[in-house]
Order: sequence, then C-alpha cells, then structure tokens
Amino acid sequence: MDKIKMTTPIVEMDGDEMTRILWQMIKDDLLLPFIDLKTEYYDLGLEHRNETDDQVTVDSALATKKYKVAVKCATITPNAARVEEYNLKEMWKSPNGTIRAILDGTVFRAPIVVKGIEPCVKNWVKPITIARHAYGDVYKNAEMKIPGAGKAELVYTAADGTETRELIHDFTGAGIIQGIHNINDSIESFARSCFNYALDIKQDLWFATKDTISKKYDHTFKDIFQEIFDAEYAKKFEEAGITYFYTLIDDAVARVMKSEGGYIWACKNYDGDVMSDMISSAFGSLAMMTSVLVSPEGYYEYEAAHGTVQRHYYKHLKGEETSTNSVATIFAWSGALRKRGEMDGLKDLMEFADRLEKATIDTIEAGEMTKDLALITSIPNPVVLNSEEFIKAIAKRL
Repeated sequence: MDKIKMTTPIVEMDGDEMTRILWQMIKDDLLLPFIDLKTEYYDLGLEHRNETDDQVTVDSALATKKYKVAVKCATITPNAARVEEYNLKEMWKSPNGTIRAILDGTVFRAPIVVKGIEPCVKNWVKPITIARHAYGDVYKNAEMKIPGAGKAELVYTAADGTETRELIHDFTGAGIIQGIHNINDSIESFARSCFNYALDIKQDLWFATKDTISKKYDHTFKDIFQEIFDAEYAKKFEEAGITYFYTLIDDAVARVMKSEGGYIWACKNYDGDVMSDMISSAFGSLAMMTSVLVSPEGYYEYEAAHGTVQRHYYKHLKGEETSTNSVATIFAWSGALRKRGEMDGLKDLMEFADRLEKATIDTIEAGEMTKDLALITSIPNPVVLNSEEFIKAIAKRL
C-alpha cells in the first residue's frame, strides 16, 4: 500500500532507558509501515547530552521553534547517583525544564480513558486535565549549601546600579538556600493559554496557588490571572457557559478528590508536575496520560508524562521479559502527527493519528494489555502481553 506522505518534518527527541526501547518499537511496528515518516532527529539520551554539554537539548528546542511540532521520548534528569552511573561531566538540568524555558507556554495533561480501567477515585466520572505552567520556579532555580553561621540575602541590582535587599535567614549553623524566579510575561502567557484552552474544550477552569503564605510570589500569579480574566475573558466565559475559579492549592486538592471531574486544573510548574502524576495514577496508570506543551507562538511539543521506566530497562538488559505500558508514548506520536497534519492540511495524516489511538484503546478494551493495567482492570481474564507483544497487537488492529 502507498505510505501516507508528510511535507514538513516533526522534531523527534529520542530519550533514555526502557522508553527509548519502546520508542524504536513504536516506529518500527506502528509508524514506518504506514507513513513516509519525516523527522529532524535529536538524541536526548543522557550519554549524548553529556557529550554535547547539553547543547543538543537547546538545539532540539530551537528546531521546535522552526518546525512548530515536536515529539519527545522520556529522558533522565540526573541526580548524584546518575552522575556516577553515567560518568557525567556535571549534573545536567532537566531536559524538559530546558525545553520549556525556551518554548514557554503551558503543558496540558489529561488521562487516556478506556473501558475496564476505572479510576481509584470512584466519583471521577470525567477526565481531569492538568494545565501546568512550563517556565521557571524550581526548574530554573539557583541553590547553595550554607557551610556555617552567616547571613543570606536576596539582592536585586537595578539597571542603574541601585540595590534592594531582603533577608532570607540569619544562619547560626549549616543549612541550604534556594532561589526561584518567574517572569510576568510567562505568567501572562500561561493565563491566556489556560483561558483559551478552556474556551476551546468548553470546560470550567480552576487555578490554585498558595497566595496566603507566598504573598508576593504566588500572589502575583493569582493577580495576573484575575486581571487578564476580567479584562479579556469574563464575557467570553459567560457566553460559553463556563466559569473561572480561584482557590488555594490545598483547598483545590480537597475539592478535586470530591469532584466528578470534567474541568481543567491550572497549576504552577512544580504543583502541575506532582498533581498530573497523581491524576494519571488515580485514573489508572502513569502511562495512561497525554501531555502537550502549547506555546503562545503556536509551538507544540508532545511527550509521555512519565519517566524512563528504569527498573524494566535493567531487566531488559539482563535479557528478562518486560511488560511495559507504551500507551502514553504512542499517544505522544499520534498527537504530534495529528497536529502536523492539521498544520499542513494533510487529512490522511490526521486520520491515521485517530486510527492509531483507536487501535490502541481497542486492544486494551479487548482484554489485551500490559501487566500494570491487567492488575487493575475490571475486564475478566485479561491477557497479559509483554512490551513487544502489546505493540504488535496494536499493529495487527491498525
């Protein structure tokens, strides 16, 4: 059969460990037999990031600005143990953090809902979408170990040389400090992305921070959201029959647990990181979540919201069988292909993306699934497939 043609490449960001193995299987079995796949390839595996002093990560983000659509495999953010394991030059920062800082925008994450995988929270009958700010905070932090007694201050030096100082702490012994920042332009982009997305999918929008404790930092987020909503979106929301709602992050968590779902929950960067994992896990599995970074300039980066599945990778290296869930990675590819087709006016490519997702969901709903889903499914007598068998079962339906 003729392969589906592409006119513009997708930026392809390869990754690490077990997800890297799945990445190649997905391409071999689900994409290359059907599509004349055009990608601009970047190897974001930890070894290559180390070889290039992490320049490859920057290059992949700049390529996304050029081509507008990217798909990313899960990558390792190294800790001290990884520095030793991979003999790294330094403890490189989160690739996602670097890419998001360059592209700005908002990460939208939503559970992939299938029959037979019921949420742990029984009253969640509709998906909950997490809108995660993609710039700054702890992901662009500066940290310092304090060796002993002394004074730590925040210092701002204005363009004219004048200084403003704020005491952090008078240390009487050893300790640690961390400096985080954000910029108003990025917060404004975050707010508009959330309001536009809510209008697109006609769902209520929640936003939550800790403004009662963080009276300048978090309060600024709250104020910017409210100002933009009042000035630009209040009437549009009213006409669409949806609402914007602000509350404290701890109150939001309590409300979420008692809700039925069906709304967008906007969070600051770290809150969104944590809460999206909670939502996806409670809906079934960390591997059952879509994730897309949407920038105000119209750049889209699709990825799996989970990690590199290190434990399965070590089993794979020993020649042992694994049953790793590849659904989120498949949906990263389908999302990117659909968006590429939409931008380039390629109906065949968009329809292929729809069919790929349907084949994946149909496979699970037919009772063929990976071990993580088999342990929680309500489908009687599920067939547990290994990593490769699951992808081949999808390919058969596709």
